[in-house]
Amino acid sequence: MERIQKVIANSGFCSRRKAEEYIINGKVKVNGKKVTTLGTKVSLGDEITIDNHPLKEKEEKEYFLLYKPEKVISSVYDEHKRVTVVDFIDTEKRIYPIGRLDYDTTGLILLTNDGELANLLMHPKNEVEKVYLAKINGILKKEEIISLKNGIEIEGRMVKPTYLKVKKINKETNTSSIYLGITEGRNHIVKKIIGSFGYKVLKLKRETYAFLTLEGLKPGESRRLTIKEVKKLYSLK
Repeated sequence: MERIQKVIANSGFCSRRKAEEYIINGKVKVNGKKVTTLGTKVSLGDEITIDNHPLKEKEEKEYFLLYKPEKVISSVYDEHKRVTVVDFIDTEKRIYPIGRLDYDTTGLILLTNDGELANLLMHPKNEVEKVYLAKINGILKKEEIISLKNGIEIEGRMVKPTYLKVKKINKETNTSSIYLGITEGRNHIVKKIIGSFGYKVLKLKRETYAFLTLEGLKPGESRRLTIKEVKKLYSLK
């Protein structure tokens, strides 16, 4: 049993003080009967209305980190019936991905039903860093690395990596793997950056998102974010 003004406030409908005003003014009903006494207690199954409108329960927020495999769509639904990132998450809540990864790109993607956090993380002004590991069909020259570190123009806008490191070079196959950190959110931005030097991305994986990593996860596996992690994501604003 909970006091009715607390139940109303916890639903997100209004503040507790405002809820008390509704009660005193006779605008609240429990199971069809008007309630005007503050502190009246209600049970979980009771039907509460305010101005004859049913009180809806506040939706509990959920946050997931998924290691996205290849050939998976970064959306809630796909008209071609292909597998989506939501298919890997065990929840009854209506969650959605924060941003997207290409169909052939693997790695870290976040899913939630918290629109406020999603907007915060995707807004360009907050400059949330994402680090990718790209395998390319060539080996970056010294002058190309310097040029990239200084920033390059992509479709009329400058892009300057926050992090750049060559992980591996294979002279036999003429391929290499590089870490590239960016705060950009434009579609295919990593592929466009690599393509500006005449190379093609053969494989692409998002390794980190802000301070979050894929540690302990295999492709297709996910985990819930901790309260501490969610608060830290909000602090990025």
